[in-house]
Amino acid sequence: MNKVAEVSMFEDRKDAGRKLGKALDAYKQHDSIVLAIPKGGVEVAYYVARRLQIPLSMVVVRKLPLPANPEAGFGAIVEDGSIFLVDRAAALSPDVLQRILAEQKQEIDRRIDVLREGKPLPAMTGRTAILVDDGIAMGSTMQAAIMLCRDKKAKKIVVASPVAGPAAASALAEVVDEIVILEKPAFFRAVAEVYENWYDVPDAEVIDIMRKTR
Repeated sequence: MNKVAEVSMFEDRKDAGRKLGKALDAYKQHDSIVLAIPKGGVEVAYYVARRLQIPLSMVVVRKLPLPANPEAGFGAIVEDGSIFLVDRAAALSPDVLQRILAEQKQEIDRRIDVLREGKPLPAMTGRTAILVDDGIAMGSTMQAAIMLCRDKKAKKIVVASPVAGPAAASALAEVVDEIVILEKPAFFRAVAEVYENWYDVPDAEVIDIMRKTR
């Protein structure tokens, strides 16, 4: 078996979104809504929603970065204030924890204003919420987004992503109604590794994509 670093599974987020949309055909013209995890998940979610012919919005959620290693996280916070923490959070002092939460909540508020143009989340009561990201590593941000959808009374919660680590996929499968993952490589270290063309998505691109959905 080839390691992930040696093989790009997707050309770009557009390619991944089209392939993921096909895997979700059961929800075409269904009473569902696609909810992107910004910023990377927005283009993937756009092509999913376009294929399924259902509405697209976004759930703003932020990883909680470790002070000494911002690339690693100890959980996530979502826009309604729901927080998902992993075991390593216990090593942080209450003051540090509150500081990081406040910083990420500030960025959440900014993204709601800028990326979602201040619009509220769509109603989820009685609907199927399809949560889409461009990849799932630890799974903390998706876990927080699931908490929000549950609080918003979604009838069914589906997690969908082009790629996820096996452990994260298994953990998510235990807390949602359905999980759709195209690739679960054994040697999975970073989402960027499975894309031939990878870049950090700028605000302007997210805004443009979301405006195209209207």
